[in-house]
Amino acid sequence: MIAILAKKYANPSSDIIEVLAGLDYVDTAFTDFVGALDSNIKSGKSLELRQKAVEVALAVASGAYQTSLLTYFIQRDLFPSIMKFIQDSYTPERIVVAPFTLIGLLANYNKFEFQNPYQMRLNDFVNDGTIRKIIRSVGYACQTMRAQYINVQDDLPEGWSLASTLSMIGLGVIAPGRKPAQKPVYDAETAKKMFAELPGEQAAILLATYDFTHANKLFCSNLVTLPPEKGEEQPFACFISLTSYMLQHAHLSQRTTLYCHLNLMVFRLLIEDTLLCKRMCSEENKATIRLCRQRSPYLPLIQGERVMATAVMDTMIDAINHNLRRRLDVELYTLCVGILLRIISYMSRSRTRLQYHWADLFRSLLSLIRFLTTYASDLKDASRIDTLLDHVVNLLALGLSSGEYFLPTPAAYDDLFYKVVETGDILVKFRDTYRLSNRPSNSIDTLVNVSTHYKEMLADNGGSSGGGGKTKAAGRRSGSQLTSLQVAEVIKQGYETLSIQAKEGLDSWENYREADERTLLKKMARAAVADVRVLVAE
Repeated sequence: MIAILAKKYANPSSDIIEVLAGLDYVDTAFTDFVGALDSNIKSGKSLELRQKAVEVALAVASGAYQTSLLTYFIQRDLFPSIMKFIQDSYTPERIVVAPFTLIGLLANYNKFEFQNPYQMRLNDFVNDGTIRKIIRSVGYACQTMRAQYINVQDDLPEGWSLASTLSMIGLGVIAPGRKPAQKPVYDAETAKKMFAELPGEQAAILLATYDFTHANKLFCSNLVTLPPEKGEEQPFACFISLTSYMLQHAHLSQRTTLYCHLNLMVFRLLIEDTLLCKRMCSEENKATIRLCRQRSPYLPLIQGERVMATAVMDTMIDAINHNLRRRLDVELYTLCVGILLRIISYMSRSRTRLQYHWADLFRSLLSLIRFLTTYASDLKDASRIDTLLDHVVNLLALGLSSGEYFLPTPAAYDDLFYKVVETGDILVKFRDTYRLSNRPSNSIDTLVNVSTHYKEMLADNGGSSGGGGKTKAAGRRSGSQLTSLQVAEVIKQGYETLSIQAKEGLDSWENYREADERTLLKKMARAAVADVRVLVAE
């Protein structure tokens, strides 16, 4: 059957039916066939037999995905049997991947065209033990896929001991003190081609992870808070880690980009839940998270446990820094900046201050504005560009107007003002190029007014003293040269006369609506189906 489904047909639906059962007998044959699979998955004589039944169902579901044969899986509803199998499995890390991936395929079958029963089942499922088993399986799959990236280029940070990282790179079976085999070092072009093929086909499990996150609050809560088993990584830490590796190479292939979008939508769904965002920003919910360091520029290395929200922020910044192209993936950037906006909005409203390298975040956002200004002719007409422009402007304006509520020190607040002043000329050009003043949805005038205010003060306080490169540049734009200490003093003085007129609603946004992502999710489902076909054929 797998060989038949793998062939190409002029009319897949009717041709496959004719070969497998004949048009006259298809209802009887496939109703009985799917019934037999359902029975064996639920209560087969052994776990091995039940696993085989899952694999057959996965093979048929992926092979017949573009045909009407999948309606038999929809009519029968295998969800209870699949969940019973997951519940009964005794090695969840490996065995659960196939059935959970199967649920993802079935839940996405024509889900925008009719009320898919698997989607409804995801909403109602409340078996906490089975959900935890699934999440641990997702974490294991993420570790496996991350190891594929590390096998191409080992980016083990200095100072990380072998013992603390073996499980992170999929080498937990190596005895302590024994050196792993030396990995080959690939030239840049070879490595690039290898990265373009990643993540591996097991990434199809991420589709079901997204669907469960979108549909089920209990799943979301467990995903964020489930603690690690002894000697293992926290599952959500693995998910963040894999996403960081994927995002640094997102531009290399359309397939990788799609999976990146999918994981980013998971982050967005979690962060838009206030209680889960609170957990992710809590000092009590820390984890050790290995983030990708395969491409420069590098963010500061954080060893040991850290607040999860800061690791997510690092992942977003890396994505912004490493995917700048004239044909910019606007939707990916909108997701990344939007996630940062949502996290920082929560921190501002809740007065949550986290130790973090804020200067790197604001530097990346202003560099993005510089890029958007430079390549405006290529980007002006891009789909959803307005949303990206509003997000990046409003995030910076939120920092200026409310930074005292979430930035940990006055120095961090001063540094943001300094960076905005330094970028003043670019901000004016950015505003005029995209005609941002004509749209009430952003607060560009806040940024420009702050820059103008301080330029005037710098001009009034200008002298002939020398300064650092950046300070000299800022000074020359205002007709003077000031030392770093003088500029810092001017910024502090400027607070007394500065009136920040930020627009209302900088810390608000539209909640996620799956219908808005219909086109992307259909492409994602097709990519996952293609990956499953490869897995089944192996």
